[in-house]
Amino acid sequence: MAEAADLIIGIDAGTSVMKAVAFTLSGRQVASASVRNTYKTGEDGSATQSLDQTWLDCTRALRGLAEKVTRLADRTAAISVTGQGDGTWLVGAGNRPAGDAWLWLDARAAPTVERLAAGKDDRARFEATGTGLNTCQQGTQLAHMDRFFPELLAAAETAMHCKDWLYLNLTGIRATDPSEVSFTFGNFRTRRYDSDVLAALGLTHRRALLPDVIEGTETVHPLSMEAAAASGLKAGTPVCLGYVDMCMTALGAGVRSEGRNAACSAIGSTGVHLLAKSVDEVVLNPEGTGYVIALPLPGIVTQVQTNMGATINLDWLLQLGADLVGEFGVTVSLNDMIARVDQWFAASKPGNIVYHPYISEAGERGPFVNARTRANFTGLASRHRYPDLVRAVVEGLGMATRDCYAAMGALPTELRVSGGAARSASLRGTLGAALGAPVRVSTREEAGAAGASMMAAVAIGAYRTMDDCIADWVTPELGEAEQPKPDETERMTRLFAAYADVRRSIAPAWDILAAR
Repeated sequence: MAEAADLIIGIDAGTSVMKAVAFTLSGRQVASASVRNTYKTGEDGSATQSLDQTWLDCTRALRGLAEKVTRLADRTAAISVTGQGDGTWLVGAGNRPAGDAWLWLDARAAPTVERLAAGKDDRARFEATGTGLNTCQQGTQLAHMDRFFPELLAAAETAMHCKDWLYLNLTGIRATDPSEVSFTFGNFRTRRYDSDVLAALGLTHRRALLPDVIEGTETVHPLSMEAAAASGLKAGTPVCLGYVDMCMTALGAGVRSEGRNAACSAIGSTGVHLLAKSVDEVVLNPEGTGYVIALPLPGIVTQVQTNMGATINLDWLLQLGADLVGEFGVTVSLNDMIARVDQWFAASKPGNIVYHPYISEAGERGPFVNARTRANFTGLASRHRYPDLVRAVVEGLGMATRDCYAAMGALPTELRVSGGAARSASLRGTLGAALGAPVRVSTREEAGAAGASMMAAVAIGAYRTMDDCIADWVTPELGEAEQPKPDETERMTRLFAAYADVRRSIAPAWDILAAR
């Protein structure tokens, strides 16, 4: 008697790690396996990755998962795949790579971004895609290749993304999903390619490179014989093409629950802030920044802003302290310093120091773009000590979060937080006070793989709708709501007015400081 298929495998092909994660049909994580990702960087700003190695790493992760889960192949009801967004993965004849992929980290398209952003059609492109131009995107990379590396495109038949390449290897089908289509080449309202956007990018003549669009919650393809042999799984297993990893992570972490839209922030080295909303609620800022990324729910998208530097600001200040005590022969690790953050925060008094967390050498990208932006403290006095600086930096992360959400319209009524920094009580309290909203922590360990697996669960009929799936997969993983303190909300609102005023006023000084 055949064993019941009771598992879904979610593949999450990140920039750092390739993961394969097994979940039950009701959303419980069973096991995971990972393989370290590899890519190459060059002095010319290039960041490239081997397509063949990426597929090999995917099969290694799947086989590693099989070592942890008994009879994995027989128990797998579906496979779903998501991965790093943007970038350009070119495929040629015979479904073979037409060269190494240009990753989202690749900076070579910078001059093309400047040229296109200055064009008369760029605002119309932004209004359609909801997304500001940057060097990460396949649209700007293809436009750059078209002008400066035409030989790359001459050998290509299809331009794909990372997860699309893996889907091709899993199923033999060339396709992409509505999320990356709408924010790169299309319109977030229709989730389809847009001829005016292609024209604004100067890529009308390259339209044939763009693959068909499939909706993974409705359409799956069987695992091919070749992929089954490589991965150790069963041929014919349904495979779902997930959306881009950013919105899959948000979906798995709680950007929507109980039939209502919410906000989700991942506070790591950078800050990623996503707000789920209906299409007609999208607010596009005058600066033309951020993303609008479709969710696998009809008429629902995530509006996204990302600030360049989040916890790296705190790492900088803590390392400064560790270096100082090191001068006296005392060795303190960064982890030792991190463990004391909440203690230092509690030891400081709520005050009026404002910190702008622009410590990244790359400047800022959300909610405004300025490569010359630099960090600063405002409001320091002689009475202030190290704990006061720690508080100011933590509160600066809250200010940056509010700045990003404010650029997307009304502030969220509830915030879900993921990432290692969510363990800090001081940061959670600060985020709640900065937004004037309760905070809930998602305990979902592998949110990206979970989001993709949720799509597969709907596709194979384990759930009737995505909201039904969310009720089992997401809501139980959300902690209790932590309410902000009214007096702290009032203080943070007042400080944000100063934060925004200083941010706007100091911009000319950044130009002066950047001069050689």
